Amino acid sequence: MEKILIVDDDFSLLRILKMRLEVEKFSVIEVSNGADALAAAGDAVFDLAIIDYQLKDENGVELMESLQKIDPELPVIILTAYGTIKNAVSAMKKGAHSYLTKPFEDSELIHHVKGCLEKTQLKREVAELRTMVSETFGFEKVIAKDEKMKTVLKQSVLAAETDSNILIEGESGTGKELIAKSIHVTSARKKNPFLAINCAAIPETLFESELFGFKKGAFTGAGKNKKGLLEQAGKGTFFFDEISEISISIQAKLLRVLQENEFYPLGGTEKIKFEARIIAATNRNLLEEVAKGNFREDLYYRIHVIPILLPPLRERRECIPILAHCFLNEFRQQMGKNVNQFSSAAMKKLINAPWPGNVRELKNVVEYCVAMSGNPVIPKDLIMMEESVHDELKPFKEAKLAFEKKYIIQLLGLTNGNVSQAAKLAGKYRADFYDLMKKCGLSAEDFRDTV
Repeated sequence: MEKILIVDDDFSLLRILKMRLEVEKFSVIEVSNGADALAAAGDAVFDLAIIDYQLKDENGVELMESLQKIDPELPVIILTAYGTIKNAVSAMKKGAHSYLTKPFEDSELIHHVKGCLEKTQLKREVAELRTMVSETFGFEKVIAKDEKMKTVLKQSVLAAETDSNILIEGESGTGKELIAKSIHVTSARKKNPFLAINCAAIPETLFESELFGFKKGAFTGAGKNKKGLLEQAGKGTFFFDEISEISISIQAKLLRVLQENEFYPLGGTEKIKFEARIIAATNRNLLEEVAKGNFREDLYYRIHVIPILLPPLRERRECIPILAHCFLNEFRQQMGKNVNQFSSAAMKKLINAPWPGNVRELKNVVEYCVAMSGNPVIPKDLIMMEESVHDELKPFKEAKLAFEKKYIIQLLGLTNGNVSQAAKLAGKYRADFYDLMKKCGLSAEDFRDTV
């Protein structure tokens, strides 16, 4: 239960505010002066303070600043009967979350309080996640609120403790290189180079010379010796991004390097030892590429020792608000702009968007919003992207019915329309299961006909 401190020298208003907030299940402490407010803040931790702008012989904004010396994270809503832009701007500049002009409606008060608490909670989640990730996994830049990404992080930290080759699979923009770098910096190789190569960006005619290096005179234009990327990696980590794009001929030569842990530079006669750990990444299903003959099976098993699968953003939507706010803070600082939050409609659009470009696309969208916003709150209209193909949040009753229908369809399909078997699998009485079928508009006959 969130704890709220109210400071106002109008005793009747104090009672009304306390009553309104307690109806919403908040815990409320009310005081009438700054001294009592500071004493209360010294005895307890509050989630929010609501302070009158003009207290008797005191200034509410100055009291806010004193309270924030005790708790720097304390959000404050200022109440003002003066309602001037000057007062509001002054309070906001000095750290107030928002202000309310007296008199105000109950709904307006609750809207401000809940909005403030939600934003504070989000900040705390970001801080907690960053601490958790940093302390537990050492992956300071990876945000994982969902179970899928937490699993990825656990796999990654275990992989970092080994010297085995790793294959990271996932759609473009899911953060494969970030995971690879995080594995490197938490491994025993962290003091050695992390060298990345985008296999799709280098023409095949140049790939071999870039990878293995060459000696002077090895081919036309080789005017001096050049150290290859494999040699430059030393005892560090070599990251092959989009490894599926390597040609079959280069795959064969890379396989030999991994088998023998040594190679010749082009035109060279002395072998160079290869000591780096391989981390490869692809946005394709590499096993399917093997089946199609586009990727060597023996190379696949060389790099597929520890597989890590990154989920697309659309499968971890609970992370979107935290990621969006992290990017928002990053870009507002870079650009020096007073843009500090998304409107509820804008955030809803972000959460429900299809995100074919995943986290990279989200970051680009947030950067655009910060750059183009002329107000502290980013509106929905600035989210320049296609409308959602993802179902928006439904009322609980509707969502429950949709789940039940899908579940029953699966059971009836599995049992070929045998209601007794389906009810048994569901752990329901046969009569109760029939009632569920009727509620969902389903008939067992339809499933028997499909056999």
